[in-house]
Amino acid sequence: MSCPAASCQCSLSVRPTQGISEHYDRLVPITGDRSPLHEAALRRALVVPYGHYAALDVVDEVGSTNAELAAAARGGAGDRTVLIAEHQTAGRGRAGRSWAAPARSGLALSVLLRPAVPPARWGWLPLLAGVALCEVVADLGQVLAALKWPNDLLLGPRRAKAAGILAEVVGDAVVLGIGLNVSVRAEELPVPEATSLAIEGPACTDREALVKALLCRFDEEARRWSGHGGDAGASGLRETYRARCSTLGQQVRVQLSGHGSLLGTAVDIDGEGRLVLDVRGVRQAVSAGDVTHLRAAG
Repeated sequence: MSCPAASCQCSLSVRPTQGISEHYDRLVPITGDRSPLHEAALRRALVVPYGHYAALDVVDEVGSTNAELAAAARGGAGDRTVLIAEHQTAGRGRAGRSWAAPARSGLALSVLLRPAVPPARWGWLPLLAGVALCEVVADLGQVLAALKWPNDLLLGPRRAKAAGILAEVVGDAVVLGIGLNVSVRAEELPVPEATSLAIEGPACTDREALVKALLCRFDEEARRWSGHGGDAGASGLRETYRARCSTLGQQVRVQLSGHGSLLGTAVDIDGEGRLVLDVRGVRQAVSAGDVTHLRAAG
């Protein structure tokens, strides 16, 4: 028995105020199953002429889906090419960190994009992907979900990390990678501070349903954003991201990409997708860095 969202088509329009689960009769309990994904079924749901993606492949094992699609981008692969791996042996997160999980215990996928918007606005793409992932997990999994700026998905009352997003620019393309722990058990977690969808007691852990719903939602958000020329304010993306971002209102420490760190209160996400800190009464915008939540401000 599968999650009812398995029939999701990219042509389905889901408004941000609606839960994905509202389009289906019921949700089913998790089973702990680690069945393989069905490439043909995913293509029928998501790839042209049925959906809006140019190509989709599922491979048993790969070093990194991002690395593979980066090479494909250099070779001329088309916009909205998707690669999904049942197992990644060299998955990467930010700052060269590794991302590993048992085979078929999560989602490891990358999307190749050739955005028709000014490159200066491409920095919103990982935040856009975060919104799509957060909303799908919250709606379909029916668990507490929030975003930690810039690229982490936090689940449950502990707000533990369950997913990460990595965006890489390759010439005139962007390769966007998403890794989500789905059925990973507590003893399989790389660090005790992490979590998975299954650990948080979800309504559904059907990976195929999650892939379809995620790529449908991402497509919808990306089209809206592109339709406004990549303007996150006009498209509503900035407002939606801010509503999902648990970093805002927190006392945080930001380890900067170069040297040093900033300590302050996270007060906003600006028009460029940067985190705005109040540092002793002075506002500073940060475009990249590792964020540690210290405590809620107030």
